[in-house]
Amino acid sequence: MVAVLVIEDDDRIRLSLTLALEDEGYTVHAAATAEEGLLRQRREPADTVLVDLMLPGIDGFECIRELRRADDVPIVVVSARDDTHDIVAALEAGADDYVVKPVATKELTARLRALRRRARAAGAGPRATLIGELEIRPQAGEVLLRGQPLALTRTEFRLLCELAEHAGQVLSRQQLLERVWEYDFGDERLVDVHVGRLRHKLEDDPGAPARLVTVRGLGYKLQR
Repeated sequence: MVAVLVIEDDDRIRLSLTLALEDEGYTVHAAATAEEGLLRQRREPADTVLVDLMLPGIDGFECIRELRRADDVPIVVVSARDDTHDIVAALEAGADDYVVKPVATKELTARLRALRRRARAAGAGPRATLIGELEIRPQAGEVLLRGQPLALTRTEFRLLCELAEHAGQVLSRQQLLERVWEYDFGDERLVDVHVGRLRHKLEDDPGAPARLVTVRGLGYKLQR
């Protein structure tokens, strides 16, 4: 059974999310603070973590960073804060997705299912792809740059594999949203922020990318 950790300080919302997810067949671990949630995740790792941003003590942004330092568990922010700065900051901290409260249970569970499908599909595809100094090994879940391994999250890995499969071709933000996140709706900022994170790991100079480039008005392309 798939386990979800809910880190939410509002008792009513935490209980509501717990009951809704349990009704959908998930095992739910719940925590009222980031400190409690991080400890719970270390002792009894969940398959996916839901994090509120406005937490007492350690806030949601730092909680995401701490979770991401430990492993590549899928992280979804569930927050009432819908400001662009907050969304981008949460994604840059390492979140895979961002949902604004109040959230419909069906939408949330659809996103959780998509995250699980992406995690299972991470090892699918050809044995290895070599693009210049970049080697992508889908079945092993590895990426090497000049022979050195890169630490990528599952979402970053999926994004890179999709771009590599169409190396030399431009993929629009909507195409990437559909193929990587498996959403036929959603915020294209998810794509922009994850491309930015990938560039910091792939490029010698992220400010002047040579591998993962922007084609203005069209989308992104991984250079052959």
